[in-house]
Amino acid sequence: MHAAVVFLTAVIIGLVMGALTFLQTKSVLAAVMAGLTTAGGSVCILDKLIG
Repeated sequence: MHAAVVFLTAVIIGLVMGALTFLQTKSVLAAVMAGLTTAGGSVCILDKLIG
């Protein structure tokens, strides 16, 4: 259950960051890269915060 909460929260954060990046740059590639980077980076932080 802990892992599901961490990954779901990371996905939501990544989607928000990707959407904000797309609204700013109008580039799908930049939005995808920003979303994936943010989601991947937030997994470690969320694991320590929620765990």
